Amino acid sequence: MKVLFVSLGCDKNLVDSEYMLGILRDAGYEFTDDENEADIIIVNSCCFIQDAKEESINTILDYGRLRTDDSARCRALIVTGCLAQRYAGEIHKEIPEVDAIVGTTAYDGIGRVIDEVLAGGSVQKLEPVDRLLIPEAERVMSTGGFYSYLKIAEGCDKCCTYCIIPKIRGHYRSFPVERLVKEARGLSSKGVKELILVAQETTLYGTDIYGRNMLPELLKKLCLIDGIEWIRLQYCYPEEITDELIRVIKEEPKICKYIDMPVQHASDAILKRMGRRTDCNELRGIIGKLREEIPDIAIRTTLITGFPGETQEDHEILKSFVRDMKFERLGVFAYSEEEDTAAALMPGQIDEEVKALRRNEIMELQQEIAFRHAEGMTGRKLDVMIEGRLADEDIYVGRTYMDAPEVDGMIFVDSDREIMSGDIVRVEVTGANEYDLIGELCDESA
Repeated sequence: MKVLFVSLGCDKNLVDSEYMLGILRDAGYEFTDDENEADIIIVNSCCFIQDAKEESINTILDYGRLRTDDSARCRALIVTGCLAQRYAGEIHKEIPEVDAIVGTTAYDGIGRVIDEVLAGGSVQKLEPVDRLLIPEAERVMSTGGFYSYLKIAEGCDKCCTYCIIPKIRGHYRSFPVERLVKEARGLSSKGVKELILVAQETTLYGTDIYGRNMLPELLKKLCLIDGIEWIRLQYCYPEEITDELIRVIKEEPKICKYIDMPVQHASDAILKRMGRRTDCNELRGIIGKLREEIPDIAIRTTLITGFPGETQEDHEILKSFVRDMKFERLGVFAYSEEEDTAAALMPGQIDEEVKALRRNEIMELQQEIAFRHAEGMTGRKLDVMIEGRLADEDIYVGRTYMDAPEVDGMIFVDSDREIMSGDIVRVEVTGANEYDLIGELCDESA
């Protein structure tokens, strides 16, 4: 039987999807991208913010039509992931086309769920949200083979006032070091060259099971794995970035001089209302230390505009912060009011138009910073991981250490020499096109 699998949301959700694919592969299922060939359709959903929720619902409804079409091949529509965990009852009631609902900590039973559905059952499979699910199956790679995400922990204890994640993903739970090293070795054996460490918060890794922060030690062990050439850190909370972590990033050549560090705002009043653990001066100090210790570091961050109670003065403080910090990479989200969060009950909710206006102002400001940074790279020689080639041209597309997949920029490399996808080559930057770089292949090897 053939399965069509749709993975929505973040890269952490993608890791869950790859495990489910592995479970189904081991059970003998085949996979297809053609909905007309699919016997089973699985949607691994997201509901982090309103836009993600709407995308998940629309995707489910779109495939739901195949369950009501007698001429269609589809015999089962299954919803997994965060939307399933949070709204299981509503999905069951409002979308009868859905045959099974599987929560975030129950996907290891996906094979049995399919069996029950095909036998005529309607299934809701939800396990305790704090269960640490450690599947036995090997993941099916869905990222092209040269980079892969390594999820090092599940859940979160920060409880920021705007965030629903602790309620649908549970408390913070680290995966054991030995398991992660074994998984990373397995990924390397399949040709993975870049590991991207992800969690709701990577910087707290190990504190729950070892009693201390183990991220630096984990990084050192991962650096010893043959075949792994780049290691990238994402979702690093600023208050947990220690001197030891900075030193490891600085000294280990395999670790990309790149850090994804969501700060969300710069106004002390808003940071406090958000439930964040740092104030503006502390953020400036952490960023200053990173730049002092690792001069070439690329810092990515995310911000939220229009949080309840945000005044024009708060917004101006944020703009000033962005001007001063000159982040190499930055994303901005208009605040999304999520039910069952503390922020949704706060007074001073901001009009959607104002949220969007403030978001656009920050993005325009960041655009100028990013363009100047890209132009300033001209003449630099950088290692580039090649990801593909433009059709009928001697132009290759790749990423530098400053660029995470999907979210950051690219570099377009001119070469009359054939380069294979996954190769890491030395490139001289010759120019920039807005966010992206342009370069030429160097004679020297990476």
